[in-house]
Amino acid sequence: MPAADTTASNRTESRPPTTERPAASGSVKYLGWLFAVAIAAAAFNLRPVVTSLGPLLDQVRDDLGMNPTLAGLLTAVPSLCFALFGFAAPAAARRLGPIAVVTAGMGAITAGVLARSFAGGTAVFLLLTALALAGVAVSNVLLPVVIKRYFPEKVGPMIGLYSMALSAGTALAAAVTVPLTNAFGGDWRYGLGIWAGIGALALVLWLPVLIAKRERGGREADGAVPAKLPITRSRTAWAMACFFGLQATGAYVVMGWLPKIFQDSGIDKGTSGVLLAVTMAIGVPVSYVLPNLAARRGDQRLFVVVLAFCGIAGYAGLALAPAGAPWVWAVLVGLSNCAFPLVLTMIGLRARTAGGVAQLSAFAQGVGYLISIPGPILIGRIYEVTGQWHWPLGFLALLLVPQMLFGLRAALARHIEDEAVHQAEQAKV
Repeated sequence: MPAADTTASNRTESRPPTTERPAASGSVKYLGWLFAVAIAAAAFNLRPVVTSLGPLLDQVRDDLGMNPTLAGLLTAVPSLCFALFGFAAPAAARRLGPIAVVTAGMGAITAGVLARSFAGGTAVFLLLTALALAGVAVSNVLLPVVIKRYFPEKVGPMIGLYSMALSAGTALAAAVTVPLTNAFGGDWRYGLGIWAGIGALALVLWLPVLIAKRERGGREADGAVPAKLPITRSRTAWAMACFFGLQATGAYVVMGWLPKIFQDSGIDKGTSGVLLAVTMAIGVPVSYVLPNLAARRGDQRLFVVVLAFCGIAGYAGLALAPAGAPWVWAVLVGLSNCAFPLVLTMIGLRARTAGGVAQLSAFAQGVGYLISIPGPILIGRIYEVTGQWHWPLGFLALLLVPQMLFGLRAALARHIEDEAVHQAEQAKV
């Protein structure tokens, strides 16, 4: 059973026994289950904004008059929004409470996805996509905070539910968007707009949770504020940020361009969407297994190298024979993208304290997403100039070399708190 609200629980325990207590306990129980379902629904909505667009990118480009460079910009928008709005999310949560911000995020996703399906031009389409991605960004940052605060004894199962729902939404949107579009007469506007219904469902689930919890922003903050570490002077933090940014570059290029790569090789739109879904779905089991394996080792360099070579092999296959073994290339690229759960695991291992983990996570993800912004734009530009996928895919394979080097540095068994002490001692000298 999901954990109950500890505030409500304490109030109940302080009262003398009454005949109404079982009813109150039952209402808390049902609210706990509603909260868990709401978290899963929110997580499900964190990727369809992006992965539903990839299989229909050609139709959207043709209808809106979007050139390949602008299409590359469109695939870079998620990283920009995740960086900018991700940095703003903690401050908004302190003022309004994380539940209120996540609820607003579900509203932004719903409004942005629905409205962009009526966009008449590229600029409007990009702005409305950014609105939806702003909702994704704040929810992405704050859902783990919500789980930590309201399910303190169920963190593991709830994070598992969160990850499973996120992966399911990612894969399902990639797989069924084209069939849904065809069912509605082939109009991409319906194929993209239908995902607003899933966002609306999540919003409906979050509204009663918002009303029941009655958060008061900063007055409900948990614990003392940890001492601020000199994070920008930590080599481990910078290595982690660069590793995060380079893996995010590959991930968002894949989500935005992989269906197009397969379609240009003669594979139909429906199959290209399923191949993207396979790439995303391979992360579901790996995301459960890889963190446990990585946490048992003193360092994680072996996993960094293995995932990088999976990516190099996958990109080479896509460049040389994309239609020759498309399912193999999809699996290899999907395995390479599992650098994401690996880097999240390493963030937790490279700090000794919860405060250190929070600061390292904010720095690595914020800076990392900023680093990833130029990649998808550059891929679109290279494709526009050359008209072929050999050079863009070669560029992606080349990026895996510095990703591996930064990952090897980040994977060493070191802690940012120790680096902070070393910096302080050097300052005294």
